[in-house]
Amino acid sequence: MITETGTEGAATLGGSHRAFEAGVRYFLGPLLPLLDDESVSEIMVNGPRDIYIERGGRVEKSGAYFEDEHALFAAANNIAQFVGKSINEEEPILDGRLPDGSRVCIVLHPIAAHGTSINIRRFSRQAVTPDFLLQRGALTPEGLEFLQLAVEAGLNIVVSGGTGSGKTTLLNILSTSFDDTQRIVVIEDTRELQIQKEHVVQMEARPPDAYGKGQITVRDLFVTALRMRPDRIVVGEVRRGEAIDMIQAMTSGHRGSLATLHADTPSQACGRLETMCLMADLGLPLVALRRQIALALDLVVQTSRLHSGRRLITHISEVDFDESTNTYRLHDIFALDTTKAEPILKWSGHRPQLAAEIPWRGLAQKVGLTKQILS
Repeated sequence: MITETGTEGAATLGGSHRAFEAGVRYFLGPLLPLLDDESVSEIMVNGPRDIYIERGGRVEKSGAYFEDEHALFAAANNIAQFVGKSINEEEPILDGRLPDGSRVCIVLHPIAAHGTSINIRRFSRQAVTPDFLLQRGALTPEGLEFLQLAVEAGLNIVVSGGTGSGKTTLLNILSTSFDDTQRIVVIEDTRELQIQKEHVVQMEARPPDAYGKGQITVRDLFVTALRMRPDRIVVGEVRRGEAIDMIQAMTSGHRGSLATLHADTPSQACGRLETMCLMADLGLPLVALRRQIALALDLVVQTSRLHSGRRLITHISEVDFDESTNTYRLHDIFALDTTKAEPILKWSGHRPQLAAEIPWRGLAQKVGLTKQILS
């Protein structure tokens, strides 16, 4: 959000940037009511006259508009200057971050056929707490306690889901269960996570400059992270060949890692990880790779957004490897019960491997609602 009273990020960069933000507000004039509306989580400009918003998980068309393509391009160009990147015919796509942490993506016309496209994804500056999930019915108290214990026990967890399904929010909330004494290294392509701990090293990838130099990839950051004595490694989103680095880290003593990726089911999440690992082109036999992924992953937490806009967790699944078929074997610990008027997460009856770790991890006294599950 860019507001008169909410410019902390820009203020820290000095008066020139504050003046620059004033310019952004001027060029983005038609969007100001949307930018200042806390209930708007995403703004989607599909050309001068087609502007949509997401509010409460639902997409609707707004009444805002730009006069013409020239006015829209001026807004895009001003944003580009503000985030320190170029956008022109040679570089028609921009991915950046506004002062408040909102993520912005711009695609110029004619690459965007109906006019310049601007997408602004907003992130609340208020710290999210575990109660946030309960208040919105995203999962049950039992499911929440199970996940908190899993994080404290050092399980490797991947949060899977589609765009806008709440993956980043869930990752932020899971990180609140890290021990306050632990050193946390965060790796992101574009910075979005808000880890609510003191000892955090937050690193962000960097694209090459106009001369093709200076690129820092997520894989580069992974190599660096392993040299920084991390107690926890958090990956904002696994997208490419860095998946193999994450899997190797998870199986080489760096327990308790968290990450997100795009997939529709826990099974697809394993398949996606497999595909991204193959992008690294290390020549690993497929069976060996699958065994490594199954060994690395403890849990896949599946998020989803319903047609009503409600975001919720649909599965908490344990990952195993079936030696007889050389494929992944997933056990749903919690799954969505859709027989109710309001779908709710329900224990499947499967006793998770976490149950055996609770005593020697010193977590027995924290088991309450999940006593039946973890006993």
